[in-house]
Amino acid sequence: MKRIRKEDEGFAIGVDLGTTYSCVAVWQEQLNRVEIIHNQQGNKTTPSVVAFTDKQRLIGDAAKYQAAINPENTIFDAKRLIGRKYSDPIIQKDKMLWPFKVVDGVNDKPMMVVKYKDQEKFLCAEEVSSMILVKMREIAEAYLEAPVKNAVVTVPAYFNDSQRKATVDAAAIAGLNVMRIINEPTAAAIAHGLDKRTNCVGERSIFIFDLGGGTFDVSILKIKDKVFHVKATAGNTHLGGEDFDNRMVNYFVEEFKRKNKVDISGNPRALRRLRSACQRAKKILSYDVTANIEVDALFQGTDFCSSISRAKFEEINMDLFKECLETVDKCLTYADMDKGDIDDVVLVGGSSRIPKVQELLQDFFEGKGLCKSINPDEAVAYGAAVQAALLSEGIKNIPNLVLLDVTPLSLGISTLGDIMSVVIPKNTTIPVKKTRPYITPEDNVSHVGISVYEGERKRASDNNLLGFFKLYGFPPAPRGHPLYVCFDIDENGILTVSAEEKTTGNKNEITITNDQGRLSAKEIRRMIEEAKKYQDEDKKFLKKAKLINSLDKYVYKIRNALKEKDINSAISRATDLLDGDNQQDDIVMYEGCLKELKSLFETLEAMGKIG
Repeated sequence: MKRIRKEDEGFAIGVDLGTTYSCVAVWQEQLNRVEIIHNQQGNKTTPSVVAFTDKQRLIGDAAKYQAAINPENTIFDAKRLIGRKYSDPIIQKDKMLWPFKVVDGVNDKPMMVVKYKDQEKFLCAEEVSSMILVKMREIAEAYLEAPVKNAVVTVPAYFNDSQRKATVDAAAIAGLNVMRIINEPTAAAIAHGLDKRTNCVGERSIFIFDLGGGTFDVSILKIKDKVFHVKATAGNTHLGGEDFDNRMVNYFVEEFKRKNKVDISGNPRALRRLRSACQRAKKILSYDVTANIEVDALFQGTDFCSSISRAKFEEINMDLFKECLETVDKCLTYADMDKGDIDDVVLVGGSSRIPKVQELLQDFFEGKGLCKSINPDEAVAYGAAVQAALLSEGIKNIPNLVLLDVTPLSLGISTLGDIMSVVIPKNTTIPVKKTRPYITPEDNVSHVGISVYEGERKRASDNNLLGFFKLYGFPPAPRGHPLYVCFDIDENGILTVSAEEKTTGNKNEITITNDQGRLSAKEIRRMIEEAKKYQDEDKKFLKKAKLINSLDKYVYKIRNALKEKDINSAISRATDLLDGDNQQDDIVMYEGCLKELKSLFETLEAMGKIG
């Protein structure tokens, strides 16, 4: 296991990069426990939202607060785009619900379009995710008062190879070194396992039910002593709280149309305000049987007042809830286990708080109590922080554990007749290395092409193509000449495929990069520079805002202390700056004016004219 020295690289953090909210945590040696780090607003989770205005870029709470007045330039759900192609039917369906524009970029890559400082900008999902990761890093650095360079970042268990690599790219743009990518339910299992360790005797089978804002994962782990062994995983990278919100929004759009004969589905601002009201109502329905929806002047000055019962909310989402249970059943099948074999059912993710979801899950497990002792919003970041500490040298008192995760999808190559030949079946424990023999399809071939796929379909082309390479240098031979293909998956679930012809020793390999969907090294470098530019602009904006506030304070105090006729040219210059549109970017001008006012203020203070 590769370790990183803490004193050389600063603190290592655990980051839960969520669809709707993100969370950051760190192992605190002095406290001998994980600390979930709060942001500037005092919240332990931060909205995964980025917004652009004509003056600045906003991330987190600030971005979410202004979403209703700036919906077209406020980006959320970036995790639903990451590692996907623009032509993906899921993207085509989602883009109809988003207020921001999504267009087709190079190599079928989805690009989000926003206006920033009166210019159109095109952003990929990795770039937006990197901005959220930068925010997480800054939150951690402010709390730790030390630099942070390394992180363990979590992803949904059912993220494919492309989505995992895109997440690593996002971290690189954010200036973070990814020590390890781990699955969200696995991270949550670490949190649960450590919480229950004192009471755990022998082997326990843990079922992690992780229903978040945009993704749904379930995993079965066996915990014995220090070993956390993932037995099986299943899930849906496009199922979560956002989908429940969408159902509610559509329900009320139809009601507004019925009552007012007006369709608001094409108005981004009205939809954003309605969505915010639906999100609040959804939370209320977790502890109350009805929730009110009230939006003043929702559209064309028309107020909207309505309500929704818990029963109606459950009715419009019941097919999605049942889909969750079907996935639970699949996971048990993959693990070759019965529901009675499960010792603990652990709830993770904000959407796991929905009463109907809990009721259906408890019924499925025949009345077994659900474990709610860990915070569903914080458990994933908690486990990631423990893993980050384990991968760092020089940290003491860390729980001694071994994590054995699995690959979520089958991996193999295309053989004659477009048949998917699986080399590594899904739910195989990683890291893993497997070699399989193959034969040449024709007489006297000089080379063969190796197409690498992931997926569960029997026809190779129906699966996801990860990469392609050729092996050259075959001696003249009839068809059926042997070659050997090796699949090697590391701890991050990242795949290297090699092929060898034994008689000549000729060999070729590929670390699957999925270049069609993944950023090139050149693009990553460009985005790192862009990220620095954004940070410099943000700092400059903040510095200017502080100068303006300081100028305003001195103008106010001096004005109140002197009669109108005594106000000198320094006050006039300051007032002109403050009464302008604040578009002046010359910070030296603000600093000079403030210095002059400070001097005037100190003189007046010495004269006793200002108390």
